[in-house]
Amino acid sequence: MLSLKNVIISFLMLLTISLSLWSLFGPKHPTMLSVDAAHRPDAFMENVVALIINKEGHPSLKVESPKMVHYADNDTTDIDAPHITLYRQSPEPWYINSHFAKATQGLDKIYFWDNVVIHHISDSANPTTTMTTTTLTVFPDKQIAQTDDNVTLIQPSTTIHGLGMLANLNEGTIQLLSQARGEYAPGSSS
Repeated sequence: MLSLKNVIISFLMLLTISLSLWSLFGPKHPTMLSVDAAHRPDAFMENVVALIINKEGHPSLKVESPKMVHYADNDTTDIDAPHITLYRQSPEPWYINSHFAKATQGLDKIYFWDNVVIHHISDSANPTTTMTTTTLTVFPDKQIAQTDDNVTLIQPSTTIHGLGMLANLNEGTIQLLSQARGEYAPGSSS
């Protein structure tokens, strides 16, 4: 004679086995699987140093990163700790660093965030310039950089804080969009 306890244990074991088999062989949700599969990376690279050459055979862009991950479904690339060198007509390029970046449509647009630093060494046309902000969008082909966030611009003897920035990196022109206030300290090199 089976006791009630044995019947309950047997029932629970059969229920557990049935649920396990159903989860393995039961109906699947193809839309959920296809969405997840569609946004999986199709390529990744580690310890990247890539030099992009323009039509004239001159360097236009250098990308350095410990890791880059590409997603084919929206043609984006996540870039960890990017170090970007943007070459221009001037002998000295612009250097852009941050903790993270995302490139879209190849390298048509690069969005940087988290501790963004933009730097240019002085040349015949422009002084040494360093800018810091929290986010930055760069259009490498157009040589344009912009942000809507707070920006600190540092040049010899001058520090300027503002909200929003538009820069033509090829020409070296920088426009702070609002709330610009500066500090001038003659003879100092910030």
